[in-house]
Amino acid sequence: QVQLAESGGGLVQAGGSLNLSCVASRRALSLYIMGWFRQSVGKEREIVAVVSRPGSSTYYADSVKGRSIISRDNARNTVFLQINKLVPEDTGVYYCAASALYDGTEARSATQYHSWGLGTQVTVAS
Repeated sequence: QVQLAESGGGLVQAGGSLNLSCVASRRALSLYIMGWFRQSVGKEREIVAVVSRPGSSTYYADSVKGRSIISRDNARNTVFLQINKLVPEDTGVYYCAASALYDGTEARSATQYHSWGLGTQVTVAS
């Protein structure tokens, strides 16, 4: 099974940008739809963005649409997430996840993913 490791979290000022990376090992990233999720204290894990296997299709949650970019580099086994114009509500633990069972960007629920990284904390200060 693929192993995932996120990096790039930390403390960011509101209005700034966030750049996260997720590196896959043990299996080729190209086999999987990749998603970014986040979880805030007291809330359920929610989808942020999804990218298809070749990287040609993307999906964004309404909360980040228009200020976020998900991308992938299958040759480097890495998926990226950029969020601009950060607000305190973007605070949370960000996870990358892999799904082998769906097509395009169909996998938009946490239950549709079978492999998860440990997460990286992002805190947006107002």
